[in-house]
Amino acid sequence: MKSLEELKRIKEQTLKEMDLRQAKERGKVIVAMGTCGIAAGAKDALMAIIEELEKADIHDVKVVQSGCMGLCDKEPTVEVAMKDQPAVIYGDVNDANARRIVREHVQGGNVVADLVIKRENI
Repeated sequence: MKSLEELKRIKEQTLKEMDLRQAKERGKVIVAMGTCGIAAGAKDALMAIIEELEKADIHDVKVVQSGCMGLCDKEPTVEVAMKDQPAVIYGDVNDANARRIVREHVQGGNVVADLVIKRENI
């Protein structure tokens, strides 16, 4: 077992590393994984987003699962919230659309207008 001092040092180092990682975070992609979303194919969209981010070697964008966004008729839904930009919610996100959102919005900085169902007010 480690000494109390060593455990405190490990804790402090871990907290510093977590702060550094969060400071480098450029944004996040939130996939609604409520019952309706899962039934509509949200798992496939989630996996496509993760694969596309890995393929593009993007590590500063967090992928988060959430519950229902309340947009059941537009499921699967995905919200892209990049730093210093209004959040955008996309609807009917299948595998191909998920990959397109990563390439065009997350990588390229361009909103995929034909998939947008809601934009955050500035």
